[in-house]
Amino acid sequence: METQHSLGNNPETESRVVVVTSGKGGVGKTTTTANLGMSIARLGYKVALIDADLGLRNLDLLLGLENRVLYTAMDIVEGQCRLDQALIRDKKWKNLALLAVSKNRQKYNVTRKNMQNLVNSVKELGFHFVLIDCPAGIDVGFINAISSATEAVIVTTPEITAIRDADRVAGLLEANTIYNVKLLVNRVRPDMIQKNDMMSVRDVQEMLGIPLLGAIPEDTNVIISTNKGEPLVLNKKLTLSGIAFENAARRLIGKQDYFLDLNTPSSGIEDSWRQKLQDFFLGNS
Repeated sequence: METQHSLGNNPETESRVVVVTSGKGGVGKTTTTANLGMSIARLGYKVALIDADLGLRNLDLLLGLENRVLYTAMDIVEGQCRLDQALIRDKKWKNLALLAVSKNRQKYNVTRKNMQNLVNSVKELGFHFVLIDCPAGIDVGFINAISSATEAVIVTTPEITAIRDADRVAGLLEANTIYNVKLLVNRVRPDMIQKNDMMSVRDVQEMLGIPLLGAIPEDTNVIISTNKGEPLVLNKKLTLSGIAFENAARRLIGKQDYFLDLNTPSSGIEDSWRQKLQDFFLGNS
């Protein structure tokens, strides 16, 4: 049984609203949202995930909740349902909830004010973390999605096009007074980095000038977990990417200040980190 944390009246434990964003599509933004959210929930915090990727909803699929989404935020706005009816609780971890903003291919009409009201209503329910899966790009959907956030995680891959788009997003976040921004580099290939065929995580971080939250290695298990509707971090035997997501989640909530070293031989580091994380979740440390 996970330990539930309480918000209480301490201003330092007020709800944190974090938007997970990227300039370029297809870099793993939704996968990041699902795995960070699940990891934080497993640490005992109440977490709400908001899928703001209007018309192209996928977060419910990654969580295996696609058949349970009956209402969306648009139904709340239109007075068709209450917030608690649209918030879908995870099957196993009841302190994790999902709110879809719209149905697939549904016409967009959620305003910036609507989004702010929705996020405020979710915060009032006592969630410690509200993670917003932001649509790719920098159009009106992006602006509305970030309007309630005070923090951001920018997801990019070590490709020059993705990095350039991430840099543009960083500028827009700052222009919208979101200064607490962290970087997550996804689909890292240590073998390609060693051959100088891919930029290193440090190179990417230095190019963008954003504090590093974590680096996630390329992993075919991402496809498997997506098809199963179960985040990587729930695998009984964590792969290196699952361990890296756990690592990033612990850094996000301030419980860890060191990184997973992707240059260490994979077998040794997997065994070491898997044991540490299993000990933590079993209450042995």
